[in-house]
Amino acid sequence: MMKKEKINRIVVKVGTSTLTHKTGKTNIARIAKLASVLSDLKNEGKEVVLVSSGAIGVGLSKLRLSERPSEISGLQAAAAVGQCELMFLYDKFFSEYGVVVSQLLLTVEELDNEESKGHLIDTLNQLLAYDCLPIVNENDSISVEELINGDNDCLSARVAQITNADLLIMLTDTDGLYDGNPAENASAMPIRRVKEINDEIRSIAGGAGKKGTGGFVTKIKAAEIAVSSGIPVVIMNGAKPTGIYKVLENKEIGTYFEVAEND
Repeated sequence: MMKKEKINRIVVKVGTSTLTHKTGKTNIARIAKLASVLSDLKNEGKEVVLVSSGAIGVGLSKLRLSERPSEISGLQAAAAVGQCELMFLYDKFFSEYGVVVSQLLLTVEELDNEESKGHLIDTLNQLLAYDCLPIVNENDSISVEELINGDNDCLSARVAQITNADLLIMLTDTDGLYDGNPAENASAMPIRRVKEINDEIRSIAGGAGKKGTGGFVTKIKAAEIAVSSGIPVVIMNGAKPTGIYKVLENKEIGTYFEVAEND
């Protein structure tokens, strides 16, 4: 069980499906609610880092493109447009609660380089010391890793690692991990707690969704990265961001990935 008073630094990852409607257009109300919840957590004394996908989805909406481009250059262009709009929305809604946000666009290469990673750690820690809320995204206009592999999931786990987070919460479009595909099997049941990420858990992880590029395969990989560093993970439905309160109150919501007691 998590002890709320020991959860001080939280990394929250939000996916494209949470930030957009089924029409593909930006879900403004949900972004506003997410901002209010995270701002409230900061008021409570928590340190929060937001890892946000959605630049491409928001960019497609801004460009009035009905279909996701098949070529990488089209995705990168949409990300360049969408990142501006996404940060505008975050800045607008968080500023209503007096929260200052900052933007960090990363590539895998920067995280793999010890010198640049050290500078990143220093920057994140200083932003948190300044009481800012860092918003992190893969630099999709330069890097193609997230475009192809949905690696913002793993990015969130690595951010949790380098910030020594106490908890990683991943918001997605399902109620957590199921023992089958709920879209195909009506009797599929949610798995509320995972004590060990083994081959069975990996085998039931699903594929990518319609809007994002991640799916549960990358979420399980991300959970492995975090848990191996002693950071518990909750994967939950982002449709109601207030569910984050339930996580911190140890109520049953989503799927909770435990850290082994000897870790």
